Amino acid sequence: MWTMKSASLSQKAYSLLMFLAVSVLAGLLISGLAVPFTALTGSAGKMAVTALEDMPAELRTPPQHERSEVYMADGSLLATFADENREYVTLDKISTQMQMAQLAIEDHRFYEHGAIDFQGFGRAAIKTLTGDTQGASTLTQQYVKMVRIEMARASGDEEARRKADEVTIERKIIEARYAMALEEELTKDEILERYLNIAYYGDGAYGVQAAAKQYFGVNAADLNLSQSAMLAGIVQNPTSFAPTSKGKVREQSIKKTTERRDVVLNQMAKWDMITLDEAEEAKTPLDFSKGQRTYIGCANSDYPFICDYVRRTLISDQMTSLGETAEERTNTLERGGLRIHTLIDPAAQNSAQKAVSNMVASTDPVLANSVLIQPSTGLIVAMAQSRPVMGEKEFDQTFYNYNVGASMGGAEGYQAGSTFKTFVLASALNQGATPDKTYNAPGRMQFKGDTFRNCEGPFKFDQDYEPQNQGRRGYGTIDMMKASQSSVNTYFIQLIRDTGICSAIDMAKLAGVERSDGKDMRVDANFPAWVLGTTDVTPLSMAEAYATFANRGIHCEPIILKSVERNDGTAVEVPSANCKQVIRQEVADGVNYILKSVALKGTGRPAALGDGRDEAGKTGTTNGAKAVWYAGYTPEMAGVAMITVDKTNPHFKGTKNPSLTGVRVKGGRLDGSGGGDAGQIWKAAMKSALRDKPKTKFTAPSKSILEGVKVKVPSIKGMGYNEAKQTLEAAGFSTSVWRVYSNSSKGTFLGIEPSGTATKFSTIRMKISNGPKPKPKPKPTTPATPNPQAPASIAPPAVEPTPPAAQPTPQR
Repeated sequence: MWTMKSASLSQKAYSLLMFLAVSVLAGLLISGLAVPFTALTGSAGKMAVTALEDMPAELRTPPQHERSEVYMADGSLLATFADENREYVTLDKISTQMQMAQLAIEDHRFYEHGAIDFQGFGRAAIKTLTGDTQGASTLTQQYVKMVRIEMARASGDEEARRKADEVTIERKIIEARYAMALEEELTKDEILERYLNIAYYGDGAYGVQAAAKQYFGVNAADLNLSQSAMLAGIVQNPTSFAPTSKGKVREQSIKKTTERRDVVLNQMAKWDMITLDEAEEAKTPLDFSKGQRTYIGCANSDYPFICDYVRRTLISDQMTSLGETAEERTNTLERGGLRIHTLIDPAAQNSAQKAVSNMVASTDPVLANSVLIQPSTGLIVAMAQSRPVMGEKEFDQTFYNYNVGASMGGAEGYQAGSTFKTFVLASALNQGATPDKTYNAPGRMQFKGDTFRNCEGPFKFDQDYEPQNQGRRGYGTIDMMKASQSSVNTYFIQLIRDTGICSAIDMAKLAGVERSDGKDMRVDANFPAWVLGTTDVTPLSMAEAYATFANRGIHCEPIILKSVERNDGTAVEVPSANCKQVIRQEVADGVNYILKSVALKGTGRPAALGDGRDEAGKTGTTNGAKAVWYAGYTPEMAGVAMITVDKTNPHFKGTKNPSLTGVRVKGGRLDGSGGGDAGQIWKAAMKSALRDKPKTKFTAPSKSILEGVKVKVPSIKGMGYNEAKQTLEAAGFSTSVWRVYSNSSKGTFLGIEPSGTATKFSTIRMKISNGPKPKPKPKPTTPATPNPQAPASIAPPAVEPTPPAAQPTPQR
């Protein structure tokens, strides 16, 4: 019958067998400890030589798995990426007391014995025979075990990890063989250094440097005796002896931690590393109040969505310098000790976030966001949104970055409204139109039957399409400047009709705009309403596009990485902004000239910075005010702000046409305008981002932009009115009726003015006879001279002036 006594005897027998097996192994290896490898003979020599040949490279030069850190423009930490919190330091940067403490508790004869400590074997044998099973692994053997576990974890090989940690003779043989080979390759100091950097010190801290910072807020070089002893004691059983869990002190563990610390101090005194008095003096209460816990991953970052954008960029196909596959790149990011630098400006980021959050709270039924870009480099400066907390525990949290596309963590795109009119302006100027280009812009206008141009050529638009201006306001005949300032829809539909939908789309693509679904924007080339911003795009791509105009037509792809360095200081190639001239400088200057007037005296006026610097901008309101935008820039900074309805929010449940107008948010009641709502976010964010930037002026538009290009006017000889009108408009000219008196009958087509040459896209007047000029009416008879003796007549009452018509709400 099995009893506790028989179980004890069985355990002793097993332990004895284990000890004898290891002793036999030691006998086979002993010659390898006594003579150099070059002199080894016999079976032991062959074993040792084979071990040296077969030893994994990681044992000689182990991968220095370190956390990677992301820094903002001012050098402050944005985020840390790691599968283990580790920071490798050389032995000279680890306090001598820490080195002695670790040796005292793990292998005090480390510098005296070889790879295997046979004195330790003897001690372990005696202990085993008395029922106290003990190991006899040297620090080198322990290091071999740690590296084998680390290698298995890195490769995801769970079976290899299990074998590296299981209690078997096979494992001991492997460790002993590799330990012998390792001590021929590395010095004792090199092995100790690697051990102290790979050992696990509990609560997620790998290596002595990470542990020193996490528990005490000091570098490993500055650890005192008490701190060193505590850390050294943890390694034997990190789960039990670690004093904290997730950064919080575990009161139930403090007693164990302290007792274990004292054991280490006693051992140090026993081996004459310190005196008994020094040991007693070091047995003070442990203080973890200055610990600096390192939080891993984006959810713990102050700016989680910027962090996530950085992470996605680093593991994307753009970063093959970190590995050929996403898995390899992730492994490098989490283990490679990278130093990643961005141009994220904490002050601008805080201001952008504050501006967004002050206007729209995370619990409001709408979404808001803002993104800023440095035009000259393409570097992202700030990225904020009204739901800044990453997660899904609460309804006001999210995992979506509302500024970017789905491939980079975004949710969807958004219609950008009248901000698209800027690309039609640029297309028109590029083709030779001038800011003086005029159209009659009624309050509403039917375009069915008009001829537009897509990417294949002219086509007749056969749909019933009658867009209107804000408040159905009619503006009469206005030029490009006025149309832009008031964002007049009926003007811009005519402009894109005459200059081409495809040309405007291509201009937007050159500037950097992309559909959020990844499709080529040319799929929209059959729809005149494109100019009103009906295509779904991302805020980041709109900021990118407006930055192109700020940069005088030089487009830079938006980038988040300024530089990346490996832990040895070597530079890693990062994605280039690929800055290149895509729009003629004079065209960009013309756009800046027009949009500057929008910011100063148009719909963008509520968002104006008002600090004396040149600025330009364009408001955008979608149909029904589902979203409002402001896109603006100076030569130094470009950015957008947007507010949109949250279609998933219960507030809009059952609403057929949800609108921002009248919705109450944290910042007050929204009026549904780009300048008044989104513009306030943009202004606050930009003011901070520009606080120390120069007040550079825009370049004045060239003569060719202001005066246009002269082209030949088609001959209309022999044509009637309708044919002449079609011919002129097909050539890109606008037409207007000019009624003149003539001897011809009323309604007769008399010709055009000017003829010969005219400014491209200008208006050609078509003369229509109004009939002969009427004969002048006879002058009234001169009244008789009044009798000076007669009393003066009473003057008629003054005519009351006609009051001006009420001004409708301007287009926003």
